Amino acid sequence: MTESPSRLAWRVTEPLHAMVYFVPEAPERFAAFGLSPMDGYFASRGAAFGPVGPEIVAATFYNFNPARVARALPAAWAKASPEQLIQARLEAADAALTRGLGADVVAGPEMAEAAELARTAAEAAARLPHGRPLFAAHSALPWPEAPHLVLFHAQMLLREFRGDGHVAALLANGVSGLDAIVMHAASGEVDGRFLRATRGWSREQWAEAEDDLRRSGLYGDDGLTPAGVALRAHIEERTDAVAEAAYRAIGDEGCLRLASLTRPLSRTIVKAGLLNPAALAEQKAP
Repeated sequence: MTESPSRLAWRVTEPLHAMVYFVPEAPERFAAFGLSPMDGYFASRGAAFGPVGPEIVAATFYNFNPARVARALPAAWAKASPEQLIQARLEAADAALTRGLGADVVAGPEMAEAAELARTAAEAAARLPHGRPLFAAHSALPWPEAPHLVLFHAQMLLREFRGDGHVAALLANGVSGLDAIVMHAASGEVDGRFLRATRGWSREQWAEAEDDLRRSGLYGDDGLTPAGVALRAHIEERTDAVAEAAYRAIGDEGCLRLASLTRPLSRTIVKAGLLNPAALAEQKAP
């Protein structure tokens, strides 16, 4: 199946946002408040809601063990305010992108053009917050000024917009957060040990989910069954469909242009090691 321009724009640009959850710059700033990398992750991403407890964060992040979230929140707010952690995450993105891409690139015309396209899509999405609580909370945050941070912020919004739609698709198809990551691991696209460790699930809980999926005919000795593969594909198709509305403001041509501008940037980020799952697992293992 041919990839749509909107999915291409999201997929190609996403490393420029996702890297903030992998790079050392973020844990360094969380440590300044006395927060562990994992607690800093939950608090900084959940900070858009304000000083909430674990329930709303576990619900909207979806595939993390609620017990692990409860170890971080609300205790983190005694060490740093939501505003401080939002700023810390932005500062980490600034430092990491500048390190990975270079000062000339982050200040270059291609970055500025990509930032404007992504911002247009993100601001269009902000007019469609219904049923997207994590996105809606982030859409209320102020925009930064530097182009590379505008691009980071815009892609963060587009990621949360898509993510809320993905959660809705999972729910509509009876797939829990734990089921979703077990199926993801079974697809062979990512190491299951990495997902289990970073999401805070025990080996026993993981095995129980595998057994449930096996009884449902979605999982077998060789990984996902044809039914499991088909279900994951269906959920991705529905996720793409409800995410597309954000990109209508720039159209197919704008999506393709955004992808062409950000592809070399994202490749540089990946080659520089700013998206290293092994490093993340070491930082966040419970």
